[in-house]
Amino acid sequence: MIISTVESIPNRDIAQILGVARGSTVRTRNFASDFFAALKNIVGGEVEEYTKLQAHSREQALKRMIRDAQKMQADAIIGVRFTTSMVMKGASEILAYGTAVKLK
Repeated sequence: MIISTVESIPNRDIAQILGVARGSTVRTRNFASDFFAALKNIVGGEVEEYTKLQAHSREQALKRMIRDAQKMQADAIIGVRFTTSMVMKGASEILAYGTAVKLK
């Protein structure tokens, strides 16, 4: 599966637009992460626990988007974007989306 953040694939023509491919995950923080984050807030620096949580969430959303595009029998996903929204206090959704296409 070719994944692109731009609206085309170099040296390839788009034969058909299949629709929006999407994948999401909702994650919550845990007590340990919040505890270490509170400590980091005092001394400063990167909150690695949250960085790892976000990175894992993005990868999961990306994999789910690819699976969605595969169900449509897509060859590529163009215009890929990520977005985050808060679902409730301590829980956020990571959404990956793009346009599933068939290539010539």
